[in-house]
Amino acid sequence: MIKKIFIKNSKGDVKNLRKNTFSILSSDIFKKTSEIIENVRINGDKALREYTYKFDNVTLDSIKVTDNEIKAAYNLVTERQIRTISEIKEKLIANDVKLLDHVKKISVLYSNDRRIKKFVQPISSVGCYVPGGLARYPSTMIMCAVPAKLAGVSRIVAISPAQKNGSVDPLTLVAADICGVNEFYKIGGAQGIAALAFGTQSIACVDKIVGPGGIFVTTAKLLVSNKVSIDMMAGPTELVIYADSQDKARYIALDLVSQAEHSKDTICGLVTSSTRLAHLVEQEINEILKENIPRKEIVFESLDKNGFIAIAENEDVAIEFVNEFSPEHFQIMAKNEMNIAKKVTSAGLILIGENTPSSVSDYCLGSNHVLPTMGFGKSRASLSVLDFIRIATIVKATKEDLKKIEPFINMITEKEGLINHYEALKERIKGNQKILNQKKG
Repeated sequence: MIKKIFIKNSKGDVKNLRKNTFSILSSDIFKKTSEIIENVRINGDKALREYTYKFDNVTLDSIKVTDNEIKAAYNLVTERQIRTISEIKEKLIANDVKLLDHVKKISVLYSNDRRIKKFVQPISSVGCYVPGGLARYPSTMIMCAVPAKLAGVSRIVAISPAQKNGSVDPLTLVAADICGVNEFYKIGGAQGIAALAFGTQSIACVDKIVGPGGIFVTTAKLLVSNKVSIDMMAGPTELVIYADSQDKARYIALDLVSQAEHSKDTICGLVTSSTRLAHLVEQEINEILKENIPRKEIVFESLDKNGFIAIAENEDVAIEFVNEFSPEHFQIMAKNEMNIAKKVTSAGLILIGENTPSSVSDYCLGSNHVLPTMGFGKSRASLSVLDFIRIATIVKATKEDLKKIEPFINMITEKEGLINHYEALKERIKGNQKILNQKKG
């Protein structure tokens, strides 16, 4: 079922393994998503209601979640669940607040004799996408809203698909309330992304959209990114494990299965230089799938379509493969785990040791589980408070500054053919010189 490959050429091998992932970003998907976005842009709430009925089989009386619905949600969850939400929130804050405090020091940073000042500002408004189709994700609500609130974002909007009864998952609503979300709407899919980007009669547009989703959500984020800022390509999910210890085959198999249960589009696999370990992991996966495990159909199809075991000649070849693959989650179960981690330059999140599975990092370790997929880990890492701030710059030049830089501006504007740039400077110098001459006279 799960495919085995012997790594020969990292670029070629990764391309082949990812062909199913990239094929879902097909022209047909782009066409359908574009049509949804355009319909919402033109018809607003009417289109949102039509798509909610078409895709979710739900008739919405109200698109916006009311205060009464949030109050009612508290009666549908347990105290233990509320404590869990608070615990995840506090661990995430403890991690991100240190980062924010460090970055805020830039507010007192000056350069060029205090002519340039940089300081931190929060983004004004953010839309958080919380999946709710095949599973419920109150934890994603925390991952998106908490760093936004910590950054000082004044308007935090959340959207998530409605359930069959026309309401949103109660624990997701409670999590939104605990994390300080200002507005919540019962919409999902590409239509929800379009609403956040362009606005409708009920929903004002936002300045940035964050959060993971399925292929239509991910495609929609990509298509609206010329109108509104987005965080990253975040989905479908990915996991690659590097291991060299044969006695951890069961752990590895369980971790691959746990990640595969997200969706049929999940891509996950093992990289190892041990053919013996590869065989043992394959056996363990087959044994697990003989059992009546939850979400078995999703797990089976995911591993059958996208699962892999890659056998490398040695550790260096394995690391080269991982860096080319750029997985969302990268787990290391090996003797020299820290040395390996330092050589990995493109994973969204690196998890080391046998007791750090990706399934745990998704929740309670203080790390954020909104992570780059489809190779975007080569240019960025997890969602954080940094995604909700901007570094603003103030510049002020003096009369003397203009005189000092005039020769350089003259040369570069002449070279670039932008002579009017220089004229704007020259006129000021002439005016300043006239004033100086008058004072001398």
